[in-house]
Amino acid sequence: MPQIAFTKMHGLGNDYIYVNTMQYPIANPALASRLWSDRHLGIGSDGLILIGSSDKADFSMRIFNADGSEALMCGNGARCVGKYVFEKGLTNKTILTLDTLSGIKTLELSLNKEGEVETVTVGMGIASPLPVVRNGKTELLVNETLSVEGQSFPATAIDIGNPHLVLFVNDIASVNIPLVGNQLENSPMFPNRANIEFAQIIDTHHIRMRVWERGSGITQACGTGACATAVAAVMNRLTDPSHCEIIMDGGALSIAWNPETSQVKMTGTATTVFEGTINI
Repeated sequence: MPQIAFTKMHGLGNDYIYVNTMQYPIANPALASRLWSDRHLGIGSDGLILIGSSDKADFSMRIFNADGSEALMCGNGARCVGKYVFEKGLTNKTILTLDTLSGIKTLELSLNKEGEVETVTVGMGIASPLPVVRNGKTELLVNETLSVEGQSFPATAIDIGNPHLVLFVNDIASVNIPLVGNQLENSPMFPNRANIEFAQIIDTHHIRMRVWERGSGITQACGTGACATAVAAVMNRLTDPSHCEIIMDGGALSIAWNPETSQVKMTGTATTVFEGTINI
């Protein structure tokens, strides 16, 4: 039975299985992701990320969630791809480009004294209000109150290459995230579903956030979700756009947003957990 080599990596606990498809092609990545992501019967992860070649960038990245659905972009995954390709000797560049379904992203690698990738800054592209569908019309949702299961949340929908809905809460510990997250992920407002962020403002430079990712449920961290949260907070005049730490279950990311250009940069760590082989 043919086998492939894989690497298990995580960005702040948001863990994926990484495969170099230039060496190990995978014919049915959606099925592979469902099987291998199972934490009892498989490798265990939030999904599968395929690293490949590109005629537009240095490398390509495809992301499959644990349920087999394909995602457009993953900031934590992009950081891990940067670490993977550099430390595997696939490139000697410390600034490189990544071809994703949400466009070309730029990765800036910071190395420690041993020459290992310590942090990665990802140019996440443009963040802007996300149109939602209500009453047969497409419209923006910025700083509006949404009611779910008897609870009301100030909400802002953000597009950062994939769809996000940021809910601002007074006490993040009091929110039933699986109940509210699942309901809003599958709301008719989002034809392609959405990632749901629950954000508690600490001060103008710090936000505590938890995330319900479409196709994966609660995860330890979400890079695009952290960016969406920071941007939504700035739009609602709650934080400073030049620097905001988004503190998630798995750790913190530093987010900077330029309101004039709408460009977002995200900086954080990437960690290799283990390597192995698995049957196709």
